[in-house]
Order: sequence, then structure tokens, then C-alpha cells
Amino acid sequence: MAETEQQAGSSPEDEAPEANTTFMVPKKEISMVPDMGKWKRSQAYADYMGFILTLNEGIKGKKLTCEYKVSETVEKLLDLLGTLDRWINETPPVDQPSRFGNKAYRTWYGKLDQEAEALVCGVLPADRHAAAPEIAVYLKESVGNSTRIDYGTGHEAAFAAFLCCLCKVGALRVDDQLAIVFKVFNRYLEVMRKLQRTYRMEPAGSQGVWGLDDFQFLPFIWGSSQFIDHPTLEPRHFIDERVVNEHHQDYMFLECIKFINEMKTGPFAEHSNQLWNISAVPSWSKVNQGLIRMYKAECLEKFPVIQHFKFGSLLSIQPTKP
Repeated sequence: MAETEQQAGSSPEDEAPEANTTFMVPKKEISMVPDMGKWKRSQAYADYMGFILTLNEGIKGKKLTCEYKVSETVEKLLDLLGTLDRWINETPPVDQPSRFGNKAYRTWYGKLDQEAEALVCGVLPADRHAAAPEIAVYLKESVGNSTRIDYGTGHEAAFAAFLCCLCKVGALRVDDQLAIVFKVFNRYLEVMRKLQRTYRMEPAGSQGVWGLDDFQFLPFIWGSSQFIDHPTLEPRHFIDERVVNEHHQDYMFLECIKFINEMKTGPFAEHSNQLWNISAVPSWSKVNQGLIRMYKAECLEKFPVIQHFKFGSLLSIQPTKP
């Protein structure tokens, strides 16, 4: 199946569910490696991938700075992320012997844990407040792990799942596509980078082996889609710091490279070997297709990532309808 094709899953144009939908607090369903088949056959997998691919298609060839509609829900989501950002300022790192995993993160996370449902209620239309306890779980899962003080692609997936759920209940709509990626997801990345920096969070998994950099994956997929059919910038250009500094405001992919350059020292080929290899791919559409395949194989089909994913009524473990 061509990677760009729509999967039989959720996309922002889905109809909102009936008002009498029974919501449930999501829980883990994948406890052993053999359960992975259940995940890949699930409605949740189809909906999640459908959502990622719909957005991938919607932003193709567009700059972060292009014009698009910003709905009231999108504004409310930006306010929510602004609140999380403000809490980081109010919760400075504590002095501790260990350089990594600053324990002040747990205080910050405690605030979110307490307030998540209320924050989600603030984003949902009044007749959808019943969905808040279900959707809030994905928000709480999207900011890292408070025990290990780490962050990885599973947490990033929880934020995409959070946005997918907001589409499924009709809070976000099909004409929000550009704003979902360029405004909301981009702001989420800013807040996550600030968390990672401020509290020196560890990469989840063995040193970020699941990610292209230590922490993220989706902005590379969507960021490569933005570059498709670009008249001058080719994959080989993103390792050139001058190009990065000149164009990062327009392209999510280059924002990611800029962050890596700020956080790491030494030759790019050594600290970011996967990305270095990608810079040799001839076209952005090939990069984009390759990254989607890699995301499925390295993130969505890896038990250590998916064992933490939670399933409810909106992202269901039930098998897809034939």
C-alpha cells in the first residue's frame, strides 16, 4: 500500500460521536510481546496511523509561516500549552548530586496530574465534557515519565493520540489540519524541548534508539512532507548550518536539526548517524516515505514503546471492522 494513501482510520474530518457515547478511562492492553498483533489489528492503530498520514498529506509543501485558519479550539490548546510552559518557569530545577533527571520535574508533573482534567475540559465544547477523563490520560502521558524522568517517542505518540481524540469528539475539525501541526504540535515541541533542557530529562529507551534524535520522531515525518517539491532545498542541505539558521522558522525539520546542533557537540555524522544517512537520500518524497516506514517499524511495532500505550473508547483495542 502506498504510504501516502489514506488508511481506514481516523482523520480530522470524522463525524463527532453521538452525545450519549460512553467514555472510559484508557488502560494498558499490551502486556506481552504476543499482544502486539492485537495492537496492529486494532481500531486504535488504524485511527492513529490514519491521523498521522492525513496530517502528513495536508501539510505537504507548506511552510510553518503560511496562512491558515486558527479556530477557537486551537487557541484554547495553545493556552493549555502556555500554562504548562508557565509551570516550568514556576518550578526551577533543584540542587542535586545527579546531573540528569532533575527531581523538580516531579513537582511540575504533579501539577499537570492534578489539573489535567480541568485543562482538557477548558478545550472541549460544553456537550463533550464527559470525554475529559478519557482524553486527559493522553495529555498526562505525553510529557514524559515522572518516575524515570525520561521522555521518548511513546510520549510523543500520546500527544498525537490526544489530538486524534480531540478530532474524534469533534473539538478539532478538518479545516484545523494545518493549525494542528504548525501551531499546536509545534508549540508542544517547544514546551517539550524546554522540559528536556530544564530538567535534563533522559531519552526513553536505550539512549533514544527508537528516535531519529534522542526524543522526537513525528516532526521529522511531517517536516519532510513540508519540503516535498521544494524548488531548491534538498535533503543534503539540512546538514548545512547556514541553511538551518536561514530557514528553520519555516520548516519543522530544520527546527529539529537546530535543536540537535544546540544540544550536541562533535561531528554530526557521529552524534546523529540516522539523520546523516537520510541526508544522502535524493528526494524529500523518498525521505518522507522512508520515515513513515521507519516510524511503523521502530516505534509503533516495538513492544517497549507500545506496552505503555493506553486504550479507551476513542482509541479502541477492538479489531478494525472488515
